[in-house]
Amino acid sequence: VDERHRLAMAIFIILWISALASAVLDSIPVTAMMVRVVVSLVSRETLGLPLEPLVWALTFGSSLGGNGTLYGASSNVVSAGIAEQHGYKITFTRYLKVVFPLMLGQIVIITAYLIWAHIIFEWHSE
Repeated sequence: VDERHRLAMAIFIILWISALASAVLDSIPVTAMMVRVVVSLVSRETLGLPLEPLVWALTFGSSLGGNGTLYGASSNVVSAGIAEQHGYKITFTRYLKVVFPLMLGQIVIITAYLIWAHIIFEWHSE
């Protein structure tokens, strides 16, 4: 990738991969795995990638992605269990139909924000 677009591409890839992976797997192991990827990318001086934007991309991706499916985060499972105890049955399919599109919308907004903040305004330290 051209050096001018390297940071934008890294933000995009880390954000979307962590979000989609956290939607289908538990977000904590995904985050633990992706932290190693981010540290590895930043430590390669030839890439010249700053740490802050990539950490924010991982943070937003895994947090919001975990909300995308019923099993993406432990809190979703607990909430569904409490709802069922009170007579509200939340199925995986019903949850997915409502929440997954919202999660995708949030990821699109965060993508735009991170590009705006770290590519256009360079709000990260060098």
